[in-house]
Amino acid sequence: MRTIREPAVAGLFYPDQPQILDAAVEKYLSGVPANKNDLGQDLRPPKALIVPHAGYLYSGATAARAYHELALSADQINRVVLLGPSHRVGFHGIAFCGSDFYRTPLGDIPIDHSALAIVSELPQVGLLDQAHEHEHSLEVQLPFLQKILRSFKLVPLVVGEADTQSVAEVIERLWGGEETLFVISSDLSHFHDYATAQQMDA
Repeated sequence: MRTIREPAVAGLFYPDQPQILDAAVEKYLSGVPANKNDLGQDLRPPKALIVPHAGYLYSGATAARAYHELALSADQINRVVLLGPSHRVGFHGIAFCGSDFYRTPLGDIPIDHSALAIVSELPQVGLLDQAHEHEHSLEVQLPFLQKILRSFKLVPLVVGEADTQSVAEVIERLWGGEETLFVISSDLSHFHDYATAQQMDA
């Protein structure tokens, strides 16, 4: 019997009706300005994306700019390693879940248990379903991935208190080739205006 991690923030952070959600994601993606990839000058897919995880009203357009970069190379990617911070459960390390699928209104995404078996050998990685149950940082990325990639396996990891070395070890073990994409779900910044943030990031 398959187990499913049900949507926790559908209808809150993004639409819960499949057709409305599909149309919303399509609208965000189609609103991204053309760049060099659209002209076929660089077909190599990005290895990693850093994407915000607020409600789509606030972050959908920014998220779309990142996911739009995958459009011409979507058929090369069949595994997504998705890392996001824990907002509701405090713990040390990095947590995977015991479910077989992550569900969104657009359908079910299979979880790559073979990949999880590889990283679960690390002492900082463990099973903690509670960290996934109500967490939005991973979930809000999935409809964009479903729209762009269509078919892929997911490695969902919620990050608690973990140092950079602990996260780097997980990334190294799952690095793979062009078939593997890393998506880092981030708050980015809630506090600074655009000019200040640019200066800090320079």
